[in-house]
Amino acid sequence: MADIDWNLLWQLDWAEIADATLDTLTMLGVSLLFTVLLGLPLGVLLYLSAPGQLRPRPRLYALLSLLVNVLRSLPFVILLIVLMPLTLLLVGTSIGVAGAIVPLVVGAVPFFGRLVENVLREVDRGVIEASQSMGARLPQIIVKVLLPEALPGLIGAMTVTGVALVGYTAMSGVIGGGGLGDLAVRYGYQRFQSEVMLVTVALLLLLVQLLQSAGDRLLRRCRLD
Repeated sequence: MADIDWNLLWQLDWAEIADATLDTLTMLGVSLLFTVLLGLPLGVLLYLSAPGQLRPRPRLYALLSLLVNVLRSLPFVILLIVLMPLTLLLVGTSIGVAGAIVPLVVGAVPFFGRLVENVLREVDRGVIEASQSMGARLPQIIVKVLLPEALPGLIGAMTVTGVALVGYTAMSGVIGGGGLGDLAVRYGYQRFQSEVMLVTVALLLLLVQLLQSAGDRLLRRCRLD
């Protein structure tokens, strides 16, 4: 990569950089929303069906655990390519912001689901047994006991997943996924414009810091309550 000319920073197309930043925020927000909506039930199901838990289903747990492990072990760049036909079927395109959201969700759901399972395992079993002794049914235990008790850990899991998704959105630029990653590939890498690469990296780092700070603040407020 060529040396950075600091004077050229002011001559960059900041409108395009702003659009790319907005695309990244869109991908991050939408994919994180669907990741939580799909990954939370997956994590709860993994927890409930595990041996020794509330509703042990060893075969179901083994199947789900295998699927989660397989998807988590695939490098995200490979997942982007493998899921192109599915992405095209679901959203009508495999490039751009819309084309990146499907693989982002598929890549993040198993990650978040496993985090949720681990967080739920940390809930005091005595609290659960106390609710059972009072006649609480499984849905009540999940909604009124398990999830509220695990809320701080779940917030931490969402924060970690959000930070991971920032990296995933950047990698989606390799196949034209849009956003800051795409800008870095097209200008910073292919055209050797180090200034663009510097700006995109700085913006991604800033986004990660903002996510982490927001998660930490929410976690502190949750614990105070």
